[in-house]
Amino acid sequence: MIKERMYDVIQRSVVTEKSTLGGANNQVTFRVPLSATKPQIRAAVQELFGVKVTSVNTLRMRGKLKRFRGRLGRRSDYKKAIVCLAEGDSIDVTTGV
Repeated sequence: MIKERMYDVIQRSVVTEKSTLGGANNQVTFRVPLSATKPQIRAAVQELFGVKVTSVNTLRMRGKLKRFRGRLGRRSDYKKAIVCLAEGDSIDVTTGV
């Protein structure tokens, strides 16, 4: 996979209370495109951050219905990837790629 495509696969890190608790178990959460597959996510994380990935779990998050100025609107769907790292490896999500 070329380097530019890797930056497209890993869009941004998810920083929530639940995802930061996963850091105790060597887990990091990223937001990825809906078309990204587990092998693509694994290859991108290993190349960009220089760590060993043991497993990748993905979730398709459905967009919520929201009201925008009295009219119904819908947020877009997205995919989250929970990446488990090997023992001793870590990623600092606050610094960025």
